[in-house]
Amino acid sequence: MPASAERSLRPVTLPEDWAPESWRSRPAAQLPVYPDAEALGEVQAELRALPPLVTSWEILSLKQQLAEAQDGQRFVLQGGDCAEHFGDCTSEIISNRLKVLLQMSLVLVHGMRLPVVRVGRFAGQYAKPRSADTEVRDGVALPSYRGDVVNAPGFTAQARTPDPRRMIKAHARSAMTMNFVRSLIDGGFADLHHPEYWGLDWVGHSPLAEEYQRMVSGLGDAVRFMETLAGTQVHTLKRVDFYTSHEALLLPYEEAQTRQVPRQWGWFNLSTHFPWIGVRTAALDGAHVEYFRGLRNPIGVKVGPTSTPDELLRLIELLNPDDEPGRLSLIHRMGATKIAERLPALLDAVKRSGRRVLWICDPMHGNTESTRNGFKTRRFDNIRSEIEQAFDLHAAAGTRLGGVHLELTGEDVTECMGGARALTEVDLERAYKSQVDPRLNYEQALETAMLIVRKHAQVGRAVG
Repeated sequence: MPASAERSLRPVTLPEDWAPESWRSRPAAQLPVYPDAEALGEVQAELRALPPLVTSWEILSLKQQLAEAQDGQRFVLQGGDCAEHFGDCTSEIISNRLKVLLQMSLVLVHGMRLPVVRVGRFAGQYAKPRSADTEVRDGVALPSYRGDVVNAPGFTAQARTPDPRRMIKAHARSAMTMNFVRSLIDGGFADLHHPEYWGLDWVGHSPLAEEYQRMVSGLGDAVRFMETLAGTQVHTLKRVDFYTSHEALLLPYEEAQTRQVPRQWGWFNLSTHFPWIGVRTAALDGAHVEYFRGLRNPIGVKVGPTSTPDELLRLIELLNPDDEPGRLSLIHRMGATKIAERLPALLDAVKRSGRRVLWICDPMHGNTESTRNGFKTRRFDNIRSEIEQAFDLHAAAGTRLGGVHLELTGEDVTECMGGARALTEVDLERAYKSQVDPRLNYEQALETAMLIVRKHAQVGRAVG
């Protein structure tokens, strides 16, 4: 990272009485119970000896970009699977996931006239919170499936018993995923000179294909025009920055990858660039908040409809006492029917406090429902509504919506109802693949990017 970028980040103080393992003295939610403590310790020791997945300078570069997003100079696109699976670590799935995120960022850059911070929700999203510690089927109770890093989804005692060796598998697959993503990007996969290469095979069948192609042509023409004026090729457009994120839920795994590095002060979680805390683990006195307060990474916190202004301000004070730019992102996930009632008081409280935060909208997690035929789904109309309301509410409050957080896939799945093809409950039976939460498919994700551009322009005209 350039020295100028590092200097622009305000110096902060090290937290008192903190160590990577200090979370162990606090109440811990959403953690599995491992039957063999000695085996768990051995795995943690092995993880500590493995190479890190990311570097401190990448982390600090992202923090600088997030600080610029706080000032309205960038927009954040964070997206990926609800929960990764070991079996999904394939070239096709990874490249398609990267393609759809690049397609979305292309639409956002073209329409919003802003640089986009691309943050993948992958290369580590192997743990998931659950509403109950056990699952009961036909009178048999077993530990809940908590993601591939903890146990397996099969409903047997062997599959559901937490196995610490799975952490090693998660680290290996995260490394393979990141290595492939970096290779694709460094090799020109994201070259803005040829955005037409980004199209997925089935985009041509989409009702939005014509509008997308106009955007692609417009961006390609803009790049060539810039190069004509400059009289030289814009080499920096051949690659893009790409960062990873995941919910840092499994604290034994995260602790083992929290390290100090040469020529830097403080502690970095080197398993990801941008870890976040979920709604279920954001207790002020909880283990996860204690762990996060000592990291130098930029961090996110999910904010739900039960959050109060007082609790949120106390959380901000704990996690960012020095008000460091780029440090803290608040990811609100209220639901389309609750956001207008719940969000304004939080926006007002944070604005009056003068604290610097990046507001991001997660329109997925507050809009989950179950259908009559037994599928867990989300309605595209509700996702769209929450995004549009978020823009309006921020504009009314005098705050800024600086990004979106989406669960999506590059696969041709049918998990969320609605969208351009108006998927119904019957359509869910065709290609429902998620074992946890429903995701936007490639077409719905692209449509979401387009509606963000339209709403951003509409709000900008109203404010102007």
